[in-house]
Amino acid sequence: MYRCFIFDVDGTIIDTEEAILKSLQKALREEGREHTVEELRKILGIPGIEGLRLLNVANMDRVYERWVAGIGEYAGSVSVFPGMEKVLRSLHEKNMPLGIVTSKTRQEFADGFEPFGLGKYFRSVVTADDTKRHKPDPEPLLACLKKLRAGREEAIYIGDTRYDLECAKGAGVKFGLALWGAKSAEGLDADHIFSEPEEILNLCK
Repeated sequence: MYRCFIFDVDGTIIDTEEAILKSLQKALREEGREHTVEELRKILGIPGIEGLRLLNVANMDRVYERWVAGIGEYAGSVSVFPGMEKVLRSLHEKNMPLGIVTSKTRQEFADGFEPFGLGKYFRSVVTADDTKRHKPDPEPLLACLKKLRAGREEAIYIGDTRYDLECAKGAGVKFGLALWGAKSAEGLDADHIFSEPEEILNLCK
């Protein structure tokens, strides 16, 4: 049972996968590089520039700018996962401290998350601009715990990628896998696996 719930954003609270990957695919195509969406999936969960570095992209700043600018073209495919707002509202009403640790920059978070009106539920938000090191390093999660004044033993971090899991393990925090975003638990040694958002409420202290 936990007192503090910390969430990733993309693939956990909101479904942004199609928009992120298709925009990246288009930006790379403009550079003469062809990738399938499946080939690009490995960059999900880490800051965009780090993802481009992982793909050995030249002219990273130019590609990153086109990638981010192009996400808006696919905005119609972005939505809150069914049941997630109900879960956040319920946890908030139970006075559970809620936090966010995301690889989005502060501006990306403002543009891509705040319009959904869910920010009111969270006491702490840690973006890629707030720490020197990023997921899978534990620094952003530890920073969030500090802001929430919560101990690592009473918290759970909920995400959908290996980077989220490694971040949680490095911070000494239990990890919950959001299967609706991860699609599969294979190879992921999660402490909890959630098939639907509502299952998170079973872990309230």
